[in-house]
Amino acid sequence: MAEEEKAPEPEPSIAGEEEQKKPVRPRNLYGYVKQAWKKPKGGVVEQTHFQRMVDWRRGAAFARLEHPTRIDRARELGYRAKQGYVVVRARVRRGGRRRPRPMGGRHPKRRGLMKITMAKSIQRIAEERTARHYPNLEVLNSYWVGEDGMHKYYEVILVDPEHPAIRNDPKINWICNPANRGRAFRGLTSAGKKGRGLTYKGKGAERVRPSILSHERKGK
Repeated sequence: MAEEEKAPEPEPSIAGEEEQKKPVRPRNLYGYVKQAWKKPKGGVVEQTHFQRMVDWRRGAAFARLEHPTRIDRARELGYRAKQGYVVVRARVRRGGRRRPRPMGGRHPKRRGLMKITMAKSIQRIAEERTARHYPNLEVLNSYWVGEDGMHKYYEVILVDPEHPAIRNDPKINWICNPANRGRAFRGLTSAGKKGRGLTYKGKGAERVRPSILSHERKGK
């Protein structure tokens, strides 16, 4: 009789015993969406990215959406598919600010039109403009969805503080408090806190709290 074939020996693993015992968690839908958006210019997202940029540039600066484009990121930032939540795509110019041309006379190099860098990010500008466009709603958070050679696009999550579904939800009814009005203008969103340096603490962040203005703007 021919000798029985032996099963191949398993390859040695460099991981520790505890890591080998951990069960591998199956990836759900949000995990696949998050993985695809890590490289938006390659893979599945790239197939629709170019056409989206064409349509979004031709469309309005503020477009209300039925569903968020990045459902995983929207839910991470507080979005829920229920009444009282609104998602709006905002379009903002890229690069530095271009100021209007002054009417009075001045030396040509003092006109100050180009190469003006704002102290706030483009994402915060998108949140503030959206808040002005929808004055009865409060900005919860926002996230990046695309950019081309002229514009950047963000989807802003808005909440209606007067909606009964929001007032009766203990997880979100804190936004109904008058103390939380104007979140986007006071830098209380996730992008606002990042721009104010509140994501850092310890050495190097001594002049960040309680605010940058209280330390004569030396914190940035």
